[in-house]
Amino acid sequence: MSQAPALLRQGIADLGLALPQSATGRLLDYLALLAKWNRVYNLTAIREETQWVSLHLLDSLVVVPHLPPGRIVDVGSGAGLPGIPIALACPDRQVTLLDSNQKKGAFLTQASTELALANVKVVVERAESYHPDTTYDVVISRAFSSIADFIKIAGHLCRAGGLLAAMKGARPDAEIAQLPGSWTAETIIPLHVPGLGAQRHLVTLRRTAAADAG
Repeated sequence: MSQAPALLRQGIADLGLALPQSATGRLLDYLALLAKWNRVYNLTAIREETQWVSLHLLDSLVVVPHLPPGRIVDVGSGAGLPGIPIALACPDRQVTLLDSNQKKGAFLTQASTELALANVKVVVERAESYHPDTTYDVVISRAFSSIADFIKIAGHLCRAGGLLAAMKGARPDAEIAQLPGSWTAETIIPLHVPGLGAQRHLVTLRRTAAADAG
C-alpha cells in the first residue's frame, strides 16, 4: 500500500474536501488496522489492498458534503464504512457505528480506541432492535440490500425531519419506485469517486409530511 498516501491526498484534493490536518494520517492508520484484522476476520471482501483508498476511503468521504449537520448513525457499519472516514473527516459530529456482528463490533471498538475517535460510539446490536434514547439526524448505510429494507429496518432511528441516506451503485430507480408511501426520495445525487470507474449515487429520503403528522 505504498501508493496509498499519494492516492489518498490526491483523492481528497479531487473531492475538494478540507479535512482536519491529522485526518489523512489517521485514515491511513485506519487502513493499516483494517489490513491487519482482515487477515483473520474477513472484514472486507476486497482483497487487493491497493484498491482500498478508492473503494473504501474515498467512496465514503465522497458523501460528506451532502450530509446535513447533526448526529449520524452508520447502519450495518461492518468494517466502519462509511462511519469511520466520516468521523475522521468531521470530528465535531457524533457518529454511531451500528453492527450486529460481534467480530466486526470488536474491530470497530479497537479501531475507535487506536484512532482515538472521541466522537464515535460503537453499538453491537441488530438495527431493528436498537432503540436509542435520542434518534438521529442522519441515518446512513452503504450497500444495503434495498432501500425499502433499509427503511423497514432502520427508519425508526431517524428523528422527525431527519434524513435517511442510502449509498448505492447504479441509479436505483426500481428501488425508489418501491418506496413505502410514508417515505419519499428527496434527492438522487450522482457521485464521482476518484480512482473508481463504477457508478455511485446517494439517495436521500425523508418521511412524508403526512407520516410525520401521524
